[in-house]
Amino acid sequence: MMHIYPFKALRPVNPAEAETISALPYDVMNRAEAKAMAEGLPHSYLRVTRAELELPDSVDAYDPKVYAHARENLDKMIEDGVIAFDPKPCLYVYRQTMNGREQYGLVCCVPAADYFNGTIKKHELTRADKEEDRLRHVLATNANTGPVFLTYRDNGQFDIFGAVTKRKPVYDFVSKGDGFGHTVWVIDDDAEIEAIRKSFEEIPVSYIADGHHRSAAGARAASYRAEQNPKNTGDEEYNRYLAILFPSTQLKILDYNRVLKDLNGRTPEQLMEEMKLVFDIEELPSMQSPAKQNQVNFYMGGKWYACTFKDKFLKNLGPVDGLDVALLQKLILKPLFDIDDPRTSKRIDFVGGIRGLGELVKRVDSGECACAFAMYPTTLDQLMSIADAGEIMPPKSTWFEPKLRDGLLVHTLD
Repeated sequence: MMHIYPFKALRPVNPAEAETISALPYDVMNRAEAKAMAEGLPHSYLRVTRAELELPDSVDAYDPKVYAHARENLDKMIEDGVIAFDPKPCLYVYRQTMNGREQYGLVCCVPAADYFNGTIKKHELTRADKEEDRLRHVLATNANTGPVFLTYRDNGQFDIFGAVTKRKPVYDFVSKGDGFGHTVWVIDDDAEIEAIRKSFEEIPVSYIADGHHRSAAGARAASYRAEQNPKNTGDEEYNRYLAILFPSTQLKILDYNRVLKDLNGRTPEQLMEEMKLVFDIEELPSMQSPAKQNQVNFYMGGKWYACTFKDKFLKNLGPVDGLDVALLQKLILKPLFDIDDPRTSKRIDFVGGIRGLGELVKRVDSGECACAFAMYPTTLDQLMSIADAGEIMPPKSTWFEPKLRDGLLVHTLD
């Protein structure tokens, strides 16, 4: 069963500054972009999560100086009264609004033990360097500066958000960069907190939707701190890390599309002939997304095509093999484009669905890329089934929007 805990959030003191203090997750921009985003914002959390932006470019992003500087910036924000702790452990509700769609998550802490025993389920491999980076960041700052995005199977078991969201929120703003809404409510009543905790004990497992590196780092930091304390009981604050739990029925996975840099020595005509062995292909009158699973829309030479996998390739497939991204990799990208590992290949790039199909057309028409594949989004049921089976999804299978803001609610390990 799931275990959740209230915590004393470290959060912006002035609600009017919540937008400029909070920031996009550390891993959705490069160093130059982070520097530009933080420009003119002295209290941006990017100065904590991407502290290298304040250091010379010659300093490597994984240099110990970066983590030390992150701690300095976090401590200074506390000393200056920009952020402060809540007086008692609370739970929080975080609403995100994108294009009229709302999703409500419960902000809490989860025990590292649940990550290790499989109560928090994974579906993605982590990269050692990225995991180590976040581990060092957590230990240096003594904080989970950004949450892990978790979901759970929502069967209408309970509604924890209705009563809470009728109250006045502590933060409510629309971020200027993307127009997404962010609203936060505090749950500080002990009886209400306990009732919510009991409700979540009825749910057997949760799933990492986004934030595998943060989850791994949070759990490893807890283990490290526990090992350093010979009197560790398991109840210490450092044994938990920050998460936001969203009901599965409120989430939407966006498409994660592929662009290819070249045709691997083929002419467009030769590529189409070989693709006809895998797909039933129909030219489309205009740009459009795939209408269903097992259909991939293809763009090349100013034209769009609906490409449906032939039935013979869809028999006796497991939960991973049956994903469109896995079928495309096995039947097209590897044999036709010589892409063995999409994580490392220079021939392929990935475009999150938030950018729209127009970004695929732009990349191809500019000559930057030769062709593009627009994918039908992976579903949450597929994600959870793969995690339940203990299997791993192919890279770049899911894209979640809107992104959770760092710095609105921070959990410290002590």
